[in-house]
Amino acid sequence: MYAFEYARPTSVADAARTLETSPGARLLAGGQTLLPTMKQRPSTVIDLSGVGELKGIHRDGRALGIGAMTTHAAVAASKDVREAIPALAHLAASIGDPAVRNIGTLGGSLANNDPAADYPAGILGLGATVVTNKRTIAADVYFKGLFETALEGGEIVTAVGFPVPKRAGYAKFEQRASRYALVGVFVAETDTGWRVAVTGAGAKGVFRATDIEKALASGSAPGSVRMASAGLISDLHGSAEYRAALIPVMAERALAAAK
Repeated sequence: MYAFEYARPTSVADAARTLETSPGARLLAGGQTLLPTMKQRPSTVIDLSGVGELKGIHRDGRALGIGAMTTHAAVAASKDVREAIPALAHLAASIGDPAVRNIGTLGGSLANNDPAADYPAGILGLGATVVTNKRTIAADVYFKGLFETALEGGEIVTAVGFPVPKRAGYAKFEQRASRYALVGVFVAETDTGWRVAVTGAGAKGVFRATDIEKALASGSAPGSVRMASAGLISDLHGSAEYRAALIPVMAERALAAAK
């Protein structure tokens, strides 16, 4: 094991200061990707678990705010989340196993942007806003590609703001061993129309299924859409064609579960 520094700040300001003054530092927001992160040999590991201001859930009318260090288990169990956006609570409850859900965090998932993670579909499907210590970023521009986001150097995800939809649902076909999404689809009817986000299938990560959005807007069923396989993942778990066939099926199930 090589040498590295360990920091445990108690405020966002302290964390940002350490991040900016320690070249090669990495943030620890739950630890689900700690081992691959350590292989990159960070100079400093900044543990955010002691930053209380990054935790918590609050609702204000038609908006729901969730702190970046709020665990998946807390989101799944929250009365505010279950009443405002039941699909988001269901999504959180479907992540991994109890150990993962009680350690993994919303902010950690978003910062990592794994192409098979569940939360990106919820954030993009709901048209949420990612809040950092420096700015706010709309979901439509936050996800840039495979493990890539709009976050810049020195930025820390502090919270996510969710508009409460008219109704929403989430369904996924999971990998049995990891419970990651082979294909996961989040469907939301919002004040501005339908939004459909797909995770687990895109070679560049989460994406909006605009053809399914158009079908829903016209009153057609998601199952009527034939998805193209171009740009989709093909691996030992399933071909691109298989994932393309699954997307409308998962969209149908998400719509049926929407409330």
